[in-house]
Amino acid sequence: METLFFTGIFIILYTYMGYGAILFVLMIIKKIFSRKKQTGVFTPSLTVVVTAYNEINCIEKKISNTLLLDYPEGEKRIIFITDGSTDGTAEAVRRHPQVQLLHQPERQGKVAAIHRAMQEVQTEIVVLTDANTMLNRTALLHLGKHFADEKTGAVSGEKRVDVSNVNDATAGEGFYWKYESFLKRLESEVYSIAGAAGELYSMRTRLYEPVATDTILDDFQLSMKIAARGYRVKYEPAACATEPASPTLAEERKRKIRIAAGDIQAMLRLPFWPLLFARPMLWFEYASHRILRWIVTPFLLVVVFVSNVFLYEEHEILTASLLYVQLGFYLLASAGWLLRKQKIHPRFFFLPYYFCLMNYGLIEGLFRYVFKGQPVNWEKAERK
Repeated sequence: METLFFTGIFIILYTYMGYGAILFVLMIIKKIFSRKKQTGVFTPSLTVVVTAYNEINCIEKKISNTLLLDYPEGEKRIIFITDGSTDGTAEAVRRHPQVQLLHQPERQGKVAAIHRAMQEVQTEIVVLTDANTMLNRTALLHLGKHFADEKTGAVSGEKRVDVSNVNDATAGEGFYWKYESFLKRLESEVYSIAGAAGELYSMRTRLYEPVATDTILDDFQLSMKIAARGYRVKYEPAACATEPASPTLAEERKRKIRIAAGDIQAMLRLPFWPLLFARPMLWFEYASHRILRWIVTPFLLVVVFVSNVFLYEEHEILTASLLYVQLGFYLLASAGWLLRKQKIHPRFFFLPYYFCLMNYGLIEGLFRYVFKGQPVNWEKAERK
């Protein structure tokens, strides 16, 4: 029990603090002993692929946003694929002749839609983005410049959450993505990021390798397949994809459940252990960033608390203090839950509440995948 308790604490602290600290030290060492290559202007031909299912509320805004993206004339193509949409999304796209529309009545899932769209891509680079995310005007230029390096196989943009309307979900979600972006910047500087963000990522078209149509996290698996082949997956914070925050924590929980189910699926399908010998740095990032944080740590939080209760009188001051710290944190989370019901949103309480809700959602997502309860055509989470 004692070994389990202290090992659990060590892994939790490593996951949320130690991993980032190690990456930061490695980044400093790398900068001392290597010269950073200057990335100038490089604009390979590219195709922007937008997957849209029943997005009538934002499709016109997305089309306008995509058309206005800066890129040399003649080097950019745009494809919108609206398979299965029944709310007028396809008709809205059809009104814009500058955009190629792919539509069929059957909805076969996002992965099938991407695979169908990729058969139409003839350019060097493909950029994949969601219909409800808006890109900054120079996003494509910032993505494209990285492909001047032949070792770069994919580039992920930075996901940003619109916090213009502060609510309980925004408070936690915005903070979480700032932390996530910080880790990705470090990973990219040191070696390669452990999976791209589906809101905006790009890859060399020739490196595209289809994944199974029941894949839950297509962005993660597609980019990790490229990284496993020895190419770098870089992170470009100047290429921003902004999406609305979840309107409620219930909607945010849906997303976390899906992500957790997708992570366990990816771990079972991707060559995890062979990476230890073939790509040790990528293995280290994958294990630390994805497996520990998304699969192991949520369960360890429960294990550490329960074992701490049984060890309350062991080591006296140490175990008692650790139990009080945990109780205090969970009391703050409980206060956040109660205040949410009263429509009061102090961030001090909602960050602990969001943390607990996120980890609960991850546990639920893992069970959903194991018991086949997470479909690929998942119920879309609402946005503000």
